[in-house]
Amino acid sequence: MIAAAARLAVNAADEEFDPNTVTPGIWGFVLTFLVMVVVVLLVLDMVRRIRRVNYRAEVREQLEAERREAELHELEDGYAGPDAPEPPIAKAPPSDDDEVGPGASGDDDRPPAR
Repeated sequence: MIAAAARLAVNAADEEFDPNTVTPGIWGFVLTFLVMVVVVLLVLDMVRRIRRVNYRAEVREQLEAERREAELHELEDGYAGPDAPEPPIAKAPPSDDDEVGPGASGDDDRPPAR
């Protein structure tokens, strides 16, 4: 068996190869070129989709930051909704007719108005 394989190897080495049968030819070039075009188009589409996802994430982050900033601004200014406490009312300065004494100091439980 080994002798037969050696004889075939020697016979194959003696034969010359025809370049038309060894090269892929025009059809091999065309198919390789088409595969390359398809790969390039897929890569361009992937880059476009990744860029779109990144832009959407940036816009989402900006909107979230603006929303948090608006909420923070509302908390700093105070909530002006129906459940909000009424602002303290400034008292008129005491007149001469008001009582003067330790019991009439005008102190309430409310803090002074700013």
